[in-house]
Amino acid sequence: MNHPKVIAIMGPTASGKTAAALAIAREVDAEIISVDSALVYRDMDIGTAKPSALELATVPHHLIDIIDPALSYSVAQFLLDTERLVRDITARGKLPILAGGTMMYFKALMNGLDDLPGADPAIRARLDAEALEIGVAGLHQRLQTLDPVTAARLKPNDSQRVQRALEIIAISGEPMSALIARQPKKARPFELLSISLEPSERSVLHQRISRRFDTMLELGFLDEVRQLRQRGDLHPDLPSMRCVGYRQAWEHLDGMHSHAEMRELGIIASRQLAKRQLTWLRSIPERIIIDCLGQDPSAEIVDIVGQELRKTAH
Repeated sequence: MNHPKVIAIMGPTASGKTAAALAIAREVDAEIISVDSALVYRDMDIGTAKPSALELATVPHHLIDIIDPALSYSVAQFLLDTERLVRDITARGKLPILAGGTMMYFKALMNGLDDLPGADPAIRARLDAEALEIGVAGLHQRLQTLDPVTAARLKPNDSQRVQRALEIIAISGEPMSALIARQPKKARPFELLSISLEPSERSVLHQRISRRFDTMLELGFLDEVRQLRQRGDLHPDLPSMRCVGYRQAWEHLDGMHSHAEMRELGIIASRQLAKRQLTWLRSIPERIIIDCLGQDPSAEIVDIVGQELRKTAH
C-alpha cells in the first residue's frame, strides 16, 4: 500500500517556516497543517506570530484558531487531527504541508505516541497540593529518585510534565521511562519528507529573534495580553499563557518586571526555545537541512519539493 507523501517544514523560531510553506503552496496545490502548540489558540495572534489574514485566505490552513485559551490541546489530539487532515487533504488531490516548530508534535508524528496510563483526578489533586507545599523543584527531586531518566530530560520548573511523570508512577508502579522503552512504535500512515530550516550562524538568528519580539511589541502585543487578562478566567499556569512571550508579558502587567526587563526576558526565552528546537532537530538524521540565513531558502525548498514530487510521479 502506498502511503501519501507529506512535506514537513521544521525549524527554530524566526527561521522562516511560514514563508517556506506558503512558497510551496504557491507552486503546488497544497494545504498547510500548523505544527504549533500556540497557534491553536484563538485571540492569541500577535505573540504567536500567527499568519496574516491574507496568508490564511490565500492557502487553506488547519489547526489554527481551533480552541479557546482557557482549554488545553494535547499531543494525542494533535496526532488524531493531523492523521485525519492528511487523509482528507490527500483525498482532495492536494499536498499536505506540515509547518511549525513544536517539536513534541513532530516527535509524535515520527515515532508514534506512547501508550501511557490516562489521568487520575485524585492523584493529580494530591500532586497539586504537594506542589504548593514543597514546590515543583521538590517534586522534581522526588522524580530524580523514582525515575532519573525522565527527570534528566525535564526542566525542574516544568510543573505539568514533572507532575505527569509522578502521576504515571503512582498509577502504574513503574517509571515512565521504563513504560516508554517497552512500547513498540507504530508505523506512520504517511511518508514524510523532512526539511529543516537551520541557521549557519546562531548569532544572526538571535538578532532575528530580537527584531521579531520588538515588532510584536510595536504591533500591540501588550494590549493583546491585557485583553486576555480582562477575561478573568485565564491565569499564568495555563498552557496558553505559558507560551513564550505571554508569560513574560503577564508578569510585566502584574508589576513583576519593568518594560525593559520584560523585553529582555521575552527575547531570552525565545532564544532558549530556539536552542531546544535545534537540539531536537539534530536528532533527526534523515532531515534535509537548508540554511535559513541563505539568499533564498524558500526557493531552495520549493526546488527540493518539486524534485521529490516529480520522482514520486514516475
